Amino acid sequence: MKHQITQRYTGAVLFEADIPDDTPSGLVVRTTLEQATNAGAYLVLANLAGANLDGAYLDGANLAGANLAGANLAGANLDGAYLDGAYLAGAYLAGANLAGANLAGANLAGAYLDGANLAGAYLARANLAGANLAGAYLAGAYLAGADLAGERPVFQIGPIGSRAAYLVAYLTDRGVVLKTGCFAGSVESFKYKLQAEHGDDQHAQEYRAALALIEAHAKLWTPKATAQEVEAA
Repeated sequence: MKHQITQRYTGAVLFEADIPDDTPSGLVVRTTLEQATNAGAYLVLANLAGANLDGAYLDGANLAGANLAGANLAGANLDGAYLDGAYLAGAYLAGANLAGANLAGANLAGAYLDGANLAGAYLARANLAGANLAGAYLAGAYLAGADLAGERPVFQIGPIGSRAAYLVAYLTDRGVVLKTGCFAGSVESFKYKLQAEHGDDQHAQEYRAALALIEAHAKLWTPKATAQEVEAA
């Protein structure tokens, strides 16, 4: 059978693949996209919203401006992929390999990137509002102009606490935002929750030591203009 990848706005066919008739329905899009990638197809503005691309091998794929909203890209290999301006809001990218990927201006709002490899990724002007970056590897990633603040806007400590999870601090234009487990909020909200749930037990002591380090990190790496805006608010 044949399956096509179309342009998100015009519906024009960008690539057509011959897929074995016995291919499970859940793998049709993934198989088509892998064929297109292997063929070096030009997939700019492709419409792949909600696609199941779990574990797909898309090394070096050209998906600039593609619509991947809500797509399942868990464990996908996007090493060196070109995703400039791609729409990845709400996409599931747990454990995905995005090392060296170009995500300039990409919309990753609400994306799930737990455990993703973003080493050396280019994220200038990317929208990371609400994205889950817990456990993501960001060594060498370029985040200037992204929806975060400072040269080192993501700082994580762990495993830590009763869940042996990561405590992740994001430097934003609203101040430090913390994320761990199901908690996401300000430092003050976290301190209140910590006192209510742990009092002064060993986990509380560990978290308070981590908070001192996070606050020192924020003082060093939050841009002065942003810090002044937060204080004036």
